[in-house]
Amino acid sequence: MQSAEGVSRASRLPRYRVRWNGEPMVAWAFLAPALLLLVLLAVYPLGYALYLSMTTAQIGVPGRFVGAANFIRLARTEIFSLTLWNTVWYTAVAVFAKLVLGLTLALVLAQRVPGMKWIRGAVLVPWVAPIALSVLAWTWMFDSTYSVFNWVLMRLHLVAAPVAWLGVPALARFAVVLVNVWAGLPFFGITFLAGLVTIPRELYEAATVDGVGALGQFRRLTLPLLRPVLATVVLFSVVMTSSDFATIFVLTRGGPMNTTQVLATLAYRLGLATGDLGTGAAISLYLFPILIAVTAIQARLMRRSWQW
Repeated sequence: MQSAEGVSRASRLPRYRVRWNGEPMVAWAFLAPALLLLVLLAVYPLGYALYLSMTTAQIGVPGRFVGAANFIRLARTEIFSLTLWNTVWYTAVAVFAKLVLGLTLALVLAQRVPGMKWIRGAVLVPWVAPIALSVLAWTWMFDSTYSVFNWVLMRLHLVAAPVAWLGVPALARFAVVLVNVWAGLPFFGITFLAGLVTIPRELYEAATVDGVGALGQFRRLTLPLLRPVLATVVLFSVVMTSSDFATIFVLTRGGPMNTTQVLATLAYRLGLATGDLGTGAAISLYLFPILIAVTAIQARLMRRSWQW
């Protein structure tokens, strides 16, 4: 005869089994590793950066709590205002150029011609190449003494003397945008190409039968059906371009006269190079509300496109 304790334990066993075999528990069990990585790699660093931004912490010195003093002090400095404008300008121009050129590249790669698969593979080279090595190569090409651009222009008699590509503010801005577009264009092109191949060919055939030309098909079919892909890629590129550090740091280090200085390089310059961790963290977090707003707008646009 079973004891009362054994009967009680046996009666509770199915209840536990149902509870642990339920879908919510299984879902949380599968999500737990991802959530742990998210906390360790995203939530904790962001929270610690927010804490540092409200202190006078130096390297090796905890500092004291000052609230929003670092943010207010930065907003009143001329170099920060210039850097914030440079970041917005750099992000807007680079993302727009990659969007237009990436869509054009995707339309070209979608053509069925012999050898296109090799061309598609070659297009990915700038994306997979280490960014530091790529920017070093561009630095050599822009060098006023050994520049390949200057060599070609002088041989064509288009310029009489070497051009200081990285020494003139307007040319330096052009250079950093060019390198960023060159490195990010393959991602745009291949991602848009993946979206293009999912569009049924029957829609284009029906539009052709109805007398709709190539431009009309692009405007009425391609763009609306690519809207979710466009929104996702632009959102990702805005986040990555606004936080681009390697391109600017290796190419110009923020010069000349801070005309290519962005928040990422300024945070390094004032935060790590000088040891002022509080100021550096405050600079890094200044774009956070803007990126949240951009993400919300993009999410709403994506939701509308899906409903469409």
